[in-house]
Amino acid sequence: MNERQTLAILFYLRRDKKKSDTEVPIYMRVTINGKRAEMAIHRFIDPMYWNNDSGVPRGTKNEIKQLSEYLSLMRSKVYLAQKSLIEDNKPVTSLSIRNIVQGKSERQHKLLDVFEYHNKLMEEKIPAEYSPTTLVRFKTTKKHVEDFIKKQYNTDDLFISQLNHEFVTNLEHYFKTVKLCNHNSTIKYIKNLKKIINLAIKNDWLNKDPFVNFIGTTKPVKREYLTADELKVLEEKNIIIPRLAQVRDIFVFSCYTGLAYIDSFNLTKDNFVRGIDKEKWIFTQREKTSVKSNIPLMPKALEIIEKYKDDPVCILNNKLLPILSNQKMNAYLKEIATLTGINKNLTF
Repeated sequence: MNERQTLAILFYLRRDKKKSDTEVPIYMRVTINGKRAEMAIHRFIDPMYWNNDSGVPRGTKNEIKQLSEYLSLMRSKVYLAQKSLIEDNKPVTSLSIRNIVQGKSERQHKLLDVFEYHNKLMEEKIPAEYSPTTLVRFKTTKKHVEDFIKKQYNTDDLFISQLNHEFVTNLEHYFKTVKLCNHNSTIKYIKNLKKIINLAIKNDWLNKDPFVNFIGTTKPVKREYLTADELKVLEEKNIIIPRLAQVRDIFVFSCYTGLAYIDSFNLTKDNFVRGIDKEKWIFTQREKTSVKSNIPLMPKALEIIEKYKDDPVCILNNKLLPILSNQKMNAYLKEIATLTGINKNLTF
């Protein structure tokens, strides 16, 4: 994470902020590795006494000499701020130098702390804006990033100001080679991290975006579907292992209703109603799109609902079906595919 730093200091005039008909304010710009921070130094000058090429006042008047001495003092403050940050083993950024020169106390935010702050905000907005499964994904991402930092940098955490393009590309490599994630899963994890970085930028905790040069796009996935014959094999297979038989039933239910995992998981007995046609329907609202969905129930779906109506889990939680976690459901579906001889990736 150590970088060779280039520090540049420039004084310039803000002609758009005139103090009077003749004087304009002088600003100082501090640049570290191409990242700028600017500040007013509360001094003014007539532009005719300013050298635009060198960024210094010109002339022999006593006021000009005093101004030149003040600019030298400000330049010295910048170098002292840089020295102080280095000695304290803190990230040297244009923003941190500006804060020291201006006498502002700066709290250095660490990545995992910002991640935890984000996750707590998200948890408070469940179910109004987020689902529990979304929170789980961000918690999982945080754990992966924590493991990466320990492995790659031999430390518990990093200041967010230390993050750069190298960090992001190393993290991408880590997901693919250590965690053995496929490309799309890797990009999804990295996009979760980018959301954390955007939060830090919006809160003015970070003045650079480490993702600015990173291009992360998912690849199109060819989705396989079951044929009518394969679905019939799945329905009629005699599965003697209870957990697999239960997952098979719920998967078949989703095939006959078109409901995604989270929508099936959220179903309660209140969603199971009789429509104006006197037939049984499911009235619900899609989790992902918030669109209302009214689904007429085919005989097979009704049969599965009837089968599990007295299941203890359903009774205890007022659920329509006893659905396990998405991870377990998809894992068991792989076993079911093997049992039934279906050579396709069964997943919700």
